[in-house]
Amino acid sequence: MQTMESQQMVKRLPKRILKNKLINGLFLVATIFSLSILVVLLARIIMQGYSWLSLDFIQNFASRRPEEAGVKAAIIGTLWMMAVVAPVSCILGVGTAIYLEEYARKNKLTRFIQMNISNLAGVPSVVFGLLGLTIFVRALALGNSVLAAGLTMSLLILPVIIVAAQEAVRSVPKELKEASYGMGATKWQTILRVVLPVAIPGILTGSILALSRAIGETAPLVVIGIPTFVAFLPGSILDSFSALPMQIYNWTSRPQEEFHALAAAGIIVLLVLLLLMNSIAVWIRNHFQKR
Repeated sequence: MQTMESQQMVKRLPKRILKNKLINGLFLVATIFSLSILVVLLARIIMQGYSWLSLDFIQNFASRRPEEAGVKAAIIGTLWMMAVVAPVSCILGVGTAIYLEEYARKNKLTRFIQMNISNLAGVPSVVFGLLGLTIFVRALALGNSVLAAGLTMSLLILPVIIVAAQEAVRSVPKELKEASYGMGATKWQTILRVVLPVAIPGILTGSILALSRAIGETAPLVVIGIPTFVAFLPGSILDSFSALPMQIYNWTSRPQEEFHALAAAGIIVLLVLLLLMNSIAVWIRNHFQKR
């Protein structure tokens, strides 16, 4: 009986090897196609905008003359907005994840909340813009300020941070928690001194990648009416401002070719910021994993 099964397996072997090679080739083609599109896009942006990159481009305000236009107000405005987004989204997101994983009862209500949080992570960003327009801009009368934009962007990335933090907290070995309880520690002491130190690489990595998304989003800012042309710097979180995505959106909507090149230069600056944040995320993850 075993001999017959072995013979059948030998007969099927060439077909299985061929199937494996076909699937391997399909994945390779998909990878090459995706990377090719990315390389073409990056090459076009760099070729179009590289000649406009200069120190004056970084230091100048927006202008109706392409040769005098810059991204100073947009960069500073983006940093102001992220100064609101980072603490609000991280504190609320990590706090919610800890509550759902460590304190909340595992019942239908908890599963319903978690299912909705996961669904919110896939909702189009323009929906969060409409939410921010209704709550922060109109109901709370914050206008097109840094605070309104920061809170709207916090809503956008909050589900992503919650899901990432939940996964990180869930991955902490139960043996570590039980050992802490066995030593007489309370639940909060166990979370603070055992769970969070182990989960912090996953939490930080997910949070920084979510913040990177907030930097590049345009639709929510368009919906809440953030200006596309600003020639001043915000003095507080209640002042009006502009951000890099809005500045790029403004330049791409103009008919002159020079502004399209300026938009490409702005995209390069935005990509550098995103790569910098992603590099920090990788470094933090590797640093804490070694510990």
